[in-house]
Amino acid sequence: MKNRTSLLTFSLMLILHSVVVSPASAETQPPNVILIMADDLGYNDLGCYGHPEIKTPVLDQLAKDGIRLTSFYSGATVCTPSRMALLTGSYPSRLGWTQGVVGYLMSTQQGLTPKALTIAEVFKAKSYTTGLIGKWHLGDSEPLRPHRQGFDFTYYINKSNNQTKKVWRGDDLVEEPFENCLLTEKFSNEAIRFIRANKKTPFFLYLPYTAPHFPVQAHPDWKGKSAFGGEGVKEKIRDYGDVVEELDHRIGDILNTLKTEKIDQNTIVIFLSDNGPQGNQIARANPYRGKKWGTLEGGTRVPCIIRWPGVIPAGKDCRQLIAAIDLLPTLSHACGIDLKTIGKNSPVIDGVNVLDTLTGKEGATHQRKDLLYWHGKTGFHAIRVGDWKLFLNREGAEFADDDGSGPVLFHLANDDEELIDLSRQHPEKVHEMQALAQKRIADIKENALPLGGEPGNHPGE
Repeated sequence: MKNRTSLLTFSLMLILHSVVVSPASAETQPPNVILIMADDLGYNDLGCYGHPEIKTPVLDQLAKDGIRLTSFYSGATVCTPSRMALLTGSYPSRLGWTQGVVGYLMSTQQGLTPKALTIAEVFKAKSYTTGLIGKWHLGDSEPLRPHRQGFDFTYYINKSNNQTKKVWRGDDLVEEPFENCLLTEKFSNEAIRFIRANKKTPFFLYLPYTAPHFPVQAHPDWKGKSAFGGEGVKEKIRDYGDVVEELDHRIGDILNTLKTEKIDQNTIVIFLSDNGPQGNQIARANPYRGKKWGTLEGGTRVPCIIRWPGVIPAGKDCRQLIAAIDLLPTLSHACGIDLKTIGKNSPVIDGVNVLDTLTGKEGATHQRKDLLYWHGKTGFHAIRVGDWKLFLNREGAEFADDDGSGPVLFHLANDDEELIDLSRQHPEKVHEMQALAQKRIADIKENALPLGGEPGNHPGE
């Protein structure tokens, strides 16, 4: 009898385990998803990514409770194409993007085409309530606004916080001018209200903060709190630490709300940055070289933390190549959504499902093998395959030698700063990666959509 009881107990444990580690099915309550994005936060700007002074205990704990990705790439090196890639799972060039951001080198009347399938539309099609709270930057005109791209609830600024002073709900202007130093607090409070209002049904919340994008202005309650820079540093340096530490605290308020409402165990939380740090900011991408706009590692390799209690093992680091374009197919699969059943024509999805990698599934093959890099002004620059990264031109790599032209090959595992050119030692690798890049680019050109909206003036700085 004792043996039979033990066998039954063991069988029940197996059943429960299979429910926990499997993607959501029709028989289980699908998980909520909160996708949080910082703006211009550098790879090294969090404590859990090595910053020695800025204190980020909430995100550090999130990394301990989930998985910290150390080879994660944003969708592009500037705001608008990065968001295009994140929300569609497609390289931005598939969506008509060539350079710049809405309001700079792009018309404010252009942006993400409504023909694209957004992650909000994917989740909405499966009865999720969807919300956007924060920075949109994918088009100002009415047809391009977020509530026409799959979001049920919106509270947003339509461009970067240095380009506008207006806050919107749908088509309604609700605040002008906003106080820049209060945006993180306001976005967080709206997110908490959204969570509480939708806690009984599955929801997808996209929360792209404006912090710490310039102008960096500390909240009055956080002014001078950070020890960043030490005594006697310039105010804007200290303010950067204040802004990042406030952001960390506000995210803590959101995570505490999930716990209070008893939905934290069934909510996937993702935190990432949209691109690397602005060139004239004090933000850091150490140990990587490069900044926002450029295609060196510092411009596009960003922090990313994912927590899904009971499914993604806690306290793990992952150095596998993963990109923002992979989040749409990965989250869809995790929530039991078959993209083939959505029924909307869209560009080719370049992202791949990496859930097996995140969960540490034994014997699973990592799905992402290569990645293309996009400069903010001049488009495609480089390709990564495994630990190898090839710039097709030395100028793009900011790496000049006697002839000043030709490809540059780096091995990232041995050369964080991209300083040692191996192209002459490995001509076969250069040829192989050039051929793959040409194949990828040709496919993108063949299967691309034009930008949404109407052409107009392309404003400068």
